[in-house]
Amino acid sequence: MRLRSLLATTLTLGAALVLAGPAPAQPAAPNGGAAAGTAAAMPGAEAMAAHRAAYRLTFDRARDNSDIARAEGVMLFEVLDACDGWASRQRLTMRIQDRDGQTVETASDYSTWESKDGRRLRYSLTQMTAGAVSNRITGEATLQPDGTGTARYEQPRPSQETLPAGTLLPMAHTLRVIAAARAGEKIVNAPLMDGTSDDGAQESTTILSPWRKEAEANPRFPLLANQESGRMRIAFFGKDNSGGGASSPDYEVGLRYYANGVADEMNMDFGEFAVNGKLETLEALPGGC
Repeated sequence: MRLRSLLATTLTLGAALVLAGPAPAQPAAPNGGAAAGTAAAMPGAEAMAAHRAAYRLTFDRARDNSDIARAEGVMLFEVLDACDGWASRQRLTMRIQDRDGQTVETASDYSTWESKDGRRLRYSLTQMTAGAVSNRITGEATLQPDGTGTARYEQPRPSQETLPAGTLLPMAHTLRVIAAARAGEKIVNAPLMDGTSDDGAQESTTILSPWRKEAEANPRFPLLANQESGRMRIAFFGKDNSGGGASSPDYEVGLRYYANGVADEMNMDFGEFAVNGKLETLEALPGGC
């Protein structure tokens, strides 16, 4: 029971990569239409690569008092340039075993549409545990120029949350942290609204390592050729855990980003346990206007 309860409440993986972009089955733009030409794309958006990536997840470690003994799985991520916005889809399956040998399979399917001006987001998350839906979140968020705004939820119940000043949507956050790393900044603090929880934005803290301006001589995938890169670690805090003092994050992810928005290595820490993600396949996808 402890394992099943953990899976139903902890594995919200929509923000695992903190990436945004289009998916093959593209969610509709808010209000049923596109917004081409209504606002300029955010700086750096033109460098983001539409792509499809597959990651192998392997067990890294468990907390000393954790009930988790092993975890492994796969994650598929797709991001498409939908002209006026980015649409993304992330599908994850994981098999988790506790110390008594009990095994449970969990899966999540997370998709978004985000306008290129970073002001509107449509999101949908479905989580399944042992073949049954354990959580479903759908809705949309809109932001003002100062980052304030509103998140309106359709599921799990109709509700509305106010978003604080400085809130970033997923792709906007990706662009912000890559730009900060390239500029030599060490830390980025910002509320992140990605639709993976039903209580609005999460506080996030990103620790940035020095940006590597030399491209790899022989990258594993053509899409990573001639690309600078940098490592970072992002911590997410809920409303009751704002990140101040010695509070612990709800979730952390460490990864290496390339300048085109592709991540090839990651470590996802859910508190009870952590897994490593390794990029197995990567291909460019068509898109744009």
